[in-house]
Amino acid sequence: MYMYYVYILLNKKDNKFYAGFTHDLKRRLSEHKQGKVISTKSKMPFELCGYFACQSSKKASDLEKYFKSGSGKAFIHKHLS
Repeated sequence: MYMYYVYILLNKKDNKFYAGFTHDLKRRLSEHKQGKVISTKSKMPFELCGYFACQSSKKASDLEKYFKSGSGKAFIHKHLS
């Protein structure tokens, strides 16, 4: 059984957050750092601010969507800034 991770990255240049999810956190972070992720390639460098473990991809996907919403962004700024 996989664990799924919702992770929050901080763009060091413009102080903005990026949320994503994966089942292999180390691999995904490596891909971000190497510029292999299209959505973050032009916004490097990133720093990992936090992550959440979920038991299903559905829960992880829902949490990622929440973090990309207005109230989710407010949560991130309040708790991870």
